[in-house]
Amino acid sequence: MPVDAPLHGIRIIECSALGPAAVTMPLVDLGAEVIKVEPPAGDYIREMTWPIVEGVSLMHLHINRGKRSIVMDLRTEEDAATFKELVKTADVVVEAMRPGGLARRGVGYEQLREVKPEIVFCTISGYGMTGPYRDLPAHGVAFDTWAGIVSPQVNDDGFAYLPEHASMGIHAGPLFGALGILAAVLRARSTGEGCFLEVAQSDAAAAMDWYRSETWRAYERPESEVTGNKADGYERREPGTGGMIEGVRYQVYEAGDGRYVLFMASEQAFWRNFCEAVGRMDLFKRWPGSKFADHARNNLALRAELRDIFRTRTAGEWIDFGVTANFPVGPVNSPRTIAEDPQFHDRFHWFGKDQLGADQLPTPLKFVGEQLPTPTRAPTVGEHTDVVLRDLLGWDDDRIAESRARGGLGGVAAS
Repeated sequence: MPVDAPLHGIRIIECSALGPAAVTMPLVDLGAEVIKVEPPAGDYIREMTWPIVEGVSLMHLHINRGKRSIVMDLRTEEDAATFKELVKTADVVVEAMRPGGLARRGVGYEQLREVKPEIVFCTISGYGMTGPYRDLPAHGVAFDTWAGIVSPQVNDDGFAYLPEHASMGIHAGPLFGALGILAAVLRARSTGEGCFLEVAQSDAAAAMDWYRSETWRAYERPESEVTGNKADGYERREPGTGGMIEGVRYQVYEAGDGRYVLFMASEQAFWRNFCEAVGRMDLFKRWPGSKFADHARNNLALRAELRDIFRTRTAGEWIDFGVTANFPVGPVNSPRTIAEDPQFHDRFHWFGKDQLGADQLPTPLKFVGEQLPTPTRAPTVGEHTDVVLRDLLGWDDDRIAESRARGGLGGVAAS
């Protein structure tokens, strides 16, 4: 790992299963060292979800990239003792599974702080350590349905289903966790005091959608205290994008090539720029709008005019026109088409399948003038067991063999 990587010198011991392992991936991308401790059978994430790329799931290849894998059975005294020795060399221990799993094996926060007082211990799980759902098994979509982010729909046969949507909790939870880990490590290095950090992916999903839930909460207050905005005559709109369905100057329109663009001239100045650029100042004179946040809601006459105008150029031409004429308009991509977008081409440079087993996106963080390290391919089960013990604990081949003979490191104890 390059010495100048932003997180060079931070070592994390991770005990993880499935998606919560993503909590350390942003840190790996920035240069942290992550050692993934796996049971002898390994993390079955390698078989989960789709696609399966040459026998291994894309999820594993992505969220465990850059990590090293070591096999240990923490139910054995041999490996529990070795685990504590590894923790002495680390800054962080991550429990990315149901809370309390490590404590039940004698290597929870209270036991680990005895061997290293400044250790940062982070547990990340579905519903967290408290509350009536704390022991409820769950997968990632459950955190989005719990948070009200995605609503069931019904198909033509009358069966309920979940529509396609961007998953929130399984991504936001790890990001909040990574932020908390960095804050805790900074404090531990300055004070010598570690901490116990807890993250629930359900909490993170709700926190990311704060605007809608806080709006509904605000609307519980009387209208004398909480109103809509001035451009709407102070009428209360539905929260978030739900209140934009009737929008006109802030709306999607079909372009001449059948693709869509998002028009966002809700400020009067941008609306003027647009009308001047397309030679339709009559529209501005007839409907000048308010200075800010005016979507011209329910103005069907204007909506029809704009529908016809946007069909006169392709989506790409509208984007270029927005740049030169200074009005906000944006492309409407899909997860399948976004890679074709020129902005994407400029900002993202794929890690190739020859590097990581599947084409993957890098971190969106950019350190100007610096090159971040390229992560290594996600490990096979126990791929780095011997080398980690040699590097971190100074064990030689005989010591490693002795541990396996006693039933450690996934070995079988001699009878």
